[in-house]
Amino acid sequence: MVNSILQWLGTASLIAMYVVMSYFPEHYPLNIILGLAGGSFYFLWSMRVANKPQMLVNAAGILVCCGGLIRHFG
Repeated sequence: MVNSILQWLGTASLIAMYVVMSYFPEHYPLNIILGLAGGSFYFLWSMRVANKPQMLVNAAGILVCCGGLIRHFG
């Protein structure tokens, strides 16, 4: 049950990120925050199911998003 919730939260966050990025670029950095949330949900899920390739992808995404937020808020 928890794994399913984490995956759906990650999915919803990443879809919202793509919508904001594509249709509402003036709301930057909301797209980065949504990407960070989605990556974090999927990272937690990948840890729970021990999916190492997904852990790496999501850890990299989280780091990129954090870097973008640091760059934006400086």
